[in-house]
Amino acid sequence: MKNLFRNIPNILSGWRLLSFPLLMYFIFSHQRGEFILLLSINLITDILDGLIARVFKLQTNFGARLDSLADMGTYLAAFTAFIYLEWSFVSAHGWAFSVLVFLWLLPQLICLIRFGRPPHFHLWSNKFAGYMQGIFIFTYFNWGNSEIFFMIMWVISVLAFLEELVVAVRIPQLRANLKGVFWMIREQGKIA
Repeated sequence: MKNLFRNIPNILSGWRLLSFPLLMYFIFSHQRGEFILLLSINLITDILDGLIARVFKLQTNFGARLDSLADMGTYLAAFTAFIYLEWSFVSAHGWAFSVLVFLWLLPQLICLIRFGRPPHFHLWSNKFAGYMQGIFIFTYFNWGNSEIFFMIMWVISVLAFLEELVVAVRIPQLRANLKGVFWMIREQGKIA
């Protein structure tokens, strides 16, 4: 029973990862209600897996990688749904979406080039931005757009992605569960 409890965060992340093809099926078959329900479940389990891992000190490198991969799937499905189901919103905010995609991809590419794999830093800023993105996605698909909330989420996301970019450029070796640039600098005694 103790091992099952210990694996709950990984089970929740695994669920999100395994549900990715179903999310995509719901998008492309125009099953909007089913997509929204499954996406909402995935956004909630994303919060729960990290919370359980932190509160009960169950954080592992494997869990961080699995969570990052599951996050990519969930957010890729949400992004696909915006493009496929909500094109008018995306085209009206093309510059904002382009900036977000570019700033998210850049640290991914830098880490692939420098370390041979994508990052799984789990910076506090990225966690907060992820919560804001998840809340925006959930509220958008359930109740419609709030332009003010979209811009707040966008600014928070840009700042978080910029911090991840700094970490990706400066960190001497890839590792999981960093708090942020300030803590990285403090650990190193100076900027690498």
